[in-house]
Amino acid sequence: MNPFMKKAVQLAIENVEQGGQPFGAVLVRKDEIISEGVNELHQNYDVSGHAELLAIRRAQASLKTHDLSDCVMYASGEPCPMCLTAMYFAGIKTVYYSASIDDAEKVGLGKSKMIYHDLKKNREDREIKMIYMPNEGALPDPMEKWARKGNE
Repeated sequence: MNPFMKKAVQLAIENVEQGGQPFGAVLVRKDEIISEGVNELHQNYDVSGHAELLAIRRAQASLKTHDLSDCVMYASGEPCPMCLTAMYFAGIKTVYYSASIDDAEKVGLGKSKMIYHDLKKNREDREIKMIYMPNEGALPDPMEKWARKGNE
């Protein structure tokens, strides 16, 4: 087994032993681990406390950058949609994972699979109702303000 994946899986095992879920992640740059994380949902009331997100947050904070395009993620489980989206925003281009979302579903951790399926639907058919409510001039448009900011 790849040593970085071995570390991610070992973190997941240790997290289960401490009452958490079986997810661990390490973020690697130039063959060196720059950050790691485990799901901390059992410690904090924070649904975003996933292993991959925590590894990304820690790396960005220590490197003082949003750009992690030169990094590779190793995760004990296939990333959920939230973690995958964070990887897109961070510029991560390669992710290795050990257990699939189908494997997770078999042990009662099937929310990721449901969300992936829901995101394939048209916006109006999703579980979460998304309702467009435009500003209509009630306040200055923050998007226009952002666009002008670069030209000031």
